[in-house]
Amino acid sequence: MLSRPGNAGTAHGIVLLLSAVMPIMAITSLIPVLPLLLREFSHVPGSNALVPIALTVPALCVALFSPLAGWLCDRLGRKRLLVGALIAYSVFGFLPWFLTSLTAIIASRVLLGVVEAVIMTVATALIGDYFEGEKRQRWIAIQVAVSSIAATVLIALGGLLGDALGTRGPFLLYLSSLGIALAAALVLHEPERPRQLNRAGLSQRDALAAVLPLALITFGIGFVFYTIFVQIGPILEETGSVTAGKVGLAGAIANLGMVCGAAVFRRFALKAGPVLLSAGLLLAAIGYAGVALSSTFLSITAFATMVCFGIGIMLPNMLAWTLRTLPVEIRGQGLGVWTGAFFLGQFISPLFVGAFAPIVGGLSAVIGGIAFMTAVAALASIPATMRSAPA
Repeated sequence: MLSRPGNAGTAHGIVLLLSAVMPIMAITSLIPVLPLLLREFSHVPGSNALVPIALTVPALCVALFSPLAGWLCDRLGRKRLLVGALIAYSVFGFLPWFLTSLTAIIASRVLLGVVEAVIMTVATALIGDYFEGEKRQRWIAIQVAVSSIAATVLIALGGLLGDALGTRGPFLLYLSSLGIALAAALVLHEPERPRQLNRAGLSQRDALAAVLPLALITFGIGFVFYTIFVQIGPILEETGSVTAGKVGLAGAIANLGMVCGAAVFRRFALKAGPVLLSAGLLLAAIGYAGVALSSTFLSITAFATMVCFGIGIMLPNMLAWTLRTLPVEIRGQGLGVWTGAFFLGQFISPLFVGAFAPIVGGLSAVIGGIAFMTAVAALASIPATMRSAPA
């Protein structure tokens, strides 16, 4: 059964939101047990590097395989691919429960990342297929807000399961994907995808070329987002001794900034494009500068929240902008490129910080440098803002 835009409802949106949360689980649910995993595999040569890689390698796989996932969903269809990926996600995600080898765990996490690429790309493509106009903008904003809340909830659940069951406890969460797969099979329908040029008359090659600059910007947003998300603990530690509870509180408050930013995007969604990009970049630049210059828990948390507020505006803005640019027949391919760029920015972030912090004089200096680069990007986007007209 084929569905057309406008025929989808709340149930479709909820299933797609739940599907999009699954890739977030890959890293966030394991953050609380990272110290335990380091202790468990301390006898393995290179474990100090390999254990963190086990957490982050799914993000790299999403970056590498999202374009292929988009190509597949344009040719094989959306629904079956999503249902199959959700089932495989549950299998590969839960597999480490039975594994005792760090190498085997990393291998299972690589496979998990591949199916994550499919889930993220197809779920986002279906939002574009099922909804148009204001409804699409609303579901995009809700997706960003739900993802931010889910990250906080999943960290808490991962901690609880880790305390109760040890290092393998959080892997139980991956079984929830089976329920989402069943819901997707029952609720979703294959969208109608006419083989024709988009209304702007762009060829497929031209449309993909138009998405590449948007993907490059999204790479930067992923980098800026993940840097503040991952480094909030080390930043706070530079001000003195802090507890894990305080770090968690700061992260939770900052995530609320993402939710608020997504709400602002929804309010001004008709201006999706350069205007909201400039506003988000400016907020992120001010926030990063404030973090770099601050020395107290309250001020660092406040400015980190400002960074996340700006990202909460920019991320749904870039997604809406990309969906508007892509003709429906290559929506999967374009979103694969976009998704890959976002996750590549996340993966590069800790590598960049780790490489440059010793060179420039510490973490605060790196944060200040990111503030400067973000401010330059905000200034560079102003001409496009002045030329743009409301969508």
